[in-house]
Amino acid sequence: MKKLFLGLTMFILIFVMAGCSGEKASTKDGKIEIRYGLWDKNQVPAIEEIIKKFNEKNPNIKVKLELTPYKQYFQKLETAATGGALPDVLWMNGPHIAQYAMGKVLQPLDDFIKKDQFDMNNYPESLVNLYTVEDKIYGVPKDFDTTGLWYNKKLFDEAGIPYPDETWDWNMLKEAAKKLTNKDKRIYGFAALMGNQGGYYDLIWQNGGYVVSDDNQSVGFSEPEAVEAIKYNISFIEEGLSPTPAQMEETKPSDMMISGKIAMMFDGPWMVPEYKTNQDLDVAVLPQGKERAVSIHGLGNVIAKNSKHQKEAWEFVKFLGSKEAAEIFAETGTVIPAFNGTQDAWLKSVDTLNLQAFIDGSEYAHPLPSVENTGALWDAETKILKNAWSGDESVEDATKKLTEEGNKILNKK
Repeated sequence: MKKLFLGLTMFILIFVMAGCSGEKASTKDGKIEIRYGLWDKNQVPAIEEIIKKFNEKNPNIKVKLELTPYKQYFQKLETAATGGALPDVLWMNGPHIAQYAMGKVLQPLDDFIKKDQFDMNNYPESLVNLYTVEDKIYGVPKDFDTTGLWYNKKLFDEAGIPYPDETWDWNMLKEAAKKLTNKDKRIYGFAALMGNQGGYYDLIWQNGGYVVSDDNQSVGFSEPEAVEAIKYNISFIEEGLSPTPAQMEETKPSDMMISGKIAMMFDGPWMVPEYKTNQDLDVAVLPQGKERAVSIHGLGNVIAKNSKHQKEAWEFVKFLGSKEAAEIFAETGTVIPAFNGTQDAWLKSVDTLNLQAFIDGSEYAHPLPSVENTGALWDAETKILKNAWSGDESVEDATKKLTEEGNKILNKK
């Protein structure tokens, strides 16, 4: 990640030069061609339908899809960035937006938004904030995901416990986990994952703490609220109510959930395709701590700063962010569209699950932190916190180390 940012900074001049030279590319029939970079092949049919609708209103613009698997996507972008060859429009995610925006390779959209009176209130505020860097908007939200409490109805029925709902808090989660744990059958009441989204981030925010300060100068892992939240999560393992990290590494928690060996776990809507075929599973909103809070993340459509087709790219981004495009995405059931009020079709795509839980979460959601070197911060979290999850180090000692390392990363020391 650090290498990426440095590489982007070194080639700002190349980008500026590339963006100010050359003729607009056009096809043989005189249409302006713009390139659209993305990584999920499952969404291509919906995108092709959206492009068809877009071309009905913009017949002079041709959109060329450039599909790259996620594992290679950002590596390819780095190469394209240093060569001044990013796609005109491309997918961006929260962990990378600050790097690319501050690397001066993305076009701020504020002037476009103001000129066309494009209404950013059509999207959850937390998502707009996610794609706002140094008070400038760089992306139009495309879709989003939050965290829910997945649970096994069959195990709840056998234990005689009412299903989780919006009245649940941390204490109720712990008490239910105790009743659902059956050591003889190797059934655990809860899976205390060491993930940030869908894990300790959610709990830290619920406990009134913070992950990264508003000015992006410090992390809050060693603050009392964060320490207490992480301790709460790990306590499920210490009390035998959750599989150990070693067990969850040997067998994926999602597989244990499907097989009925885990009764509850935090996870996102990306599990819907895998879980929807299991009639025993359903999902509820997360239990609340001192306050309601949940992680939110989502993709945004951005424009390359060096694109020679700024006007055409913006027209396409506007359409991608429209209600019409969002409804097409919703009907496929693959993602939750970001455009407010268009999620009904997604909810109906799997009517056997309480998918409303993920929509409700967006009302009190916190965007995933995005800093210049988000990847380095995440790597530090994994490297250091795993010792606390395994019991090899106290939460206090681990979070103190993580805070020191995290602050160095934020301040580039």
